[in-house]
Amino acid sequence: MISAFVDLNKPAGMTSASAVARVKRILREKGVEISKIGHFGTLDPDAEGVLPIALNRATRLFDHLGLKTKIYYAEFVFGAETDTLDSSGEIIADGGKIPSPDEITRAAASLIGVTEQLPPKFSAKSVNGRRAYELARAGEDFDLKPKLVKIDGISLLGEKERGVYSFRITCGGGTYIRSVARDIAYKCGTFAYMRRLTREKSGYFDINDAVTISDLADAEDITTLIVPMEKALENFPRYDMAGDGETERLILNGVNLRLKNMPDGIFRFYISGKLCGLGEKDEDMRFTWRVRLI
Repeated sequence: MISAFVDLNKPAGMTSASAVARVKRILREKGVEISKIGHFGTLDPDAEGVLPIALNRATRLFDHLGLKTKIYYAEFVFGAETDTLDSSGEIIADGGKIPSPDEITRAAASLIGVTEQLPPKFSAKSVNGRRAYELARAGEDFDLKPKLVKIDGISLLGEKERGVYSFRITCGGGTYIRSVARDIAYKCGTFAYMRRLTREKSGYFDINDAVTISDLADAEDITTLIVPMEKALENFPRYDMAGDGETERLILNGVNLRLKNMPDGIFRFYISGKLCGLGEKDEDMRFTWRVRLI
């Protein structure tokens, strides 16, 4: 059974869940056994770009790969706002001013760092067991709580046309780019919504290496388009355990042992040249599992 990733270039107009279902069907048709599959970081239906999909045991790595730094290309329309904060929604505010590039740059700079962000009401956030977008579509009144997000950079690339500006945004997982458009605009005393969004990078996964659904469907050897776990984890330090069979047995049975020369932080853990998972040193300098992949 293959445990690996598909670096999918999701097209606009498709939900992330539908993209995963399509990939799952194609892989099974090509003889890939799948017991578990899931994506790392939802992309809105209208958005396109990198959607990492994990297969089988690779799904266990979500907490370590799913919240890594992401890079987006986005286009914001200033002077109006929609109820969804993107172009799929209905206009709820119009006639706002078009800010200057200097105003936008100053407003964007104020969002850099760890900051509170209010998610869009049309989002997958859970509200008393229901999705926020379900409540919003039903016209129900509800409030979402702000959440802490990390924004590393917002670069203004230029003006595409009157009132439409393009950006490159680097941020942590869980950041809503639609909310970034709204917040920049509010700081400029106006409105905005997101017209286009492309995720160019999500942790290890890059749009330049991503494959399309057509690529997968047309592939004669599907394994050439699958990213091995070791490749996706290559930025973690590697540690090869040296020891006898008894040490190996104890480690695999969850016994925390002191091992020589373990690196700091989370590292890839190998036994006899085989990737077994991610580990780290505990406070007593003993090995402890973070993720087991065997």
